[in-house]
Amino acid sequence: MSTLRRGRLAIAVLAAFGLGACAIPPSANDSGARHWVASWGTSQMPYGQAEAMPADLWKDGTVRQVVRLSLGGSQVRVRISNAYGSEMLVVNEASIARAVKPGSSEVVAGSLQPLRFNGSTSVRIPAGAEYVSDPVDLAAASGLDIAVTMHLANTAGQQTGHAGARTTTYLAPGRLTMAASLPDAKTVTRWHQLADIEVSAAPPARAVVVIGDSITDGYGATTDANNRWTDHLVQRIAQDGKRQLAVINAGIGGGRLLREGLGPSLITRFERDVLARNGVSHAIVFIGVNDIGVLRRSKEDTPQAIEAMLADLKQAHLQMIGRAHAKGICVIGATITPFMGSGYYAPAQHNEALRQAVNDWVRSEKAFDGVFDFDAVLRDPARPSYLAKANDSGDGLHPSHAGYAALAAAVPLQQFDNCAYSRLPGLR
Repeated sequence: MSTLRRGRLAIAVLAAFGLGACAIPPSANDSGARHWVASWGTSQMPYGQAEAMPADLWKDGTVRQVVRLSLGGSQVRVRISNAYGSEMLVVNEASIARAVKPGSSEVVAGSLQPLRFNGSTSVRIPAGAEYVSDPVDLAAASGLDIAVTMHLANTAGQQTGHAGARTTTYLAPGRLTMAASLPDAKTVTRWHQLADIEVSAAPPARAVVVIGDSITDGYGATTDANNRWTDHLVQRIAQDGKRQLAVINAGIGGGRLLREGLGPSLITRFERDVLARNGVSHAIVFIGVNDIGVLRRSKEDTPQAIEAMLADLKQAHLQMIGRAHAKGICVIGATITPFMGSGYYAPAQHNEALRQAVNDWVRSEKAFDGVFDFDAVLRDPARPSYLAKANDSGDGLHPSHAGYAALAAAVPLQQFDNCAYSRLPGLR
């Protein structure tokens, strides 16, 4: 059995028995109960040799990762992932602290605390599994930068992580989890084995997961600046001050809905990235440009293939909506943004016609609980199949910094106020 299939099987088993990161929501009659809500998270993918941590560090090394929370709470806990692992992941010890700032390995003096797993300072996570730490008392707030440090201690095998971190991670030999800083560490812009940070929050705190491709993952965003479009959305929610709402970025660069790309297809990771996360009330599905583009680039865009892809994209969306509704999660569809100017995909008019057909369906399909028309936000009014110049990063496909800000500014926050399927207290 392949590593990828083994990982999916483990995830399916966890979901079936309600284990892993899932937790039973508080009773509707217990309106004062606190519950666990994902405050930061990312999508997991199998690492190739280029992304993997060097074998010597994997056997005896420290990794410190700095992430920014999007929702506050009184306690935090960490989910560590070995979802695509080929061997047991051994974490000898781990810690959590307030980070001084992104782009620095230094932590706030006196804030370092050890992480425990069922009372133990070490944990062994089987291949395909994900484990959650014990809660740690930490007064968290939206915008707080957190450093999670792990000491790894097993032989190198298939590793799990997220390649498009746009954030500096620190790698150092030896056991340094309680170090105030790692001045001699090697730096990379990837995340290793870190899936979620959850906070304990009072109702009606909840999370929205944005699941998509490189536009959500933040292609072109500034390293350590937290200026992806989802980061702008977090800032809007905080400034508005009316909602206790986390935003979880579940984008994967190069990701597709129907097939594997640089990572697993969205349809296969929807369970872990959306349904199994704690406190999720809404999912924004923003995907499809790479499905259409790769069909073109591989020269497989025959009329029959285009017709089949349109039907397959619709079916996949409807399947995700049905699965989400069964879990009490509302789904907001997002239209595919223009890419006629992309030199990488070099789309033809029939590819643009497919994009328009998908977008027309998303706008009109009543199964969605809402629609964000991101196509209308970014397109050039004079040439609707192209990104507006101000919104174009220069490659005709990915938004500029202004384009990312425009996406967040266009989100109607009131669409997160209700969910007909919600099982979270205080949200109907």
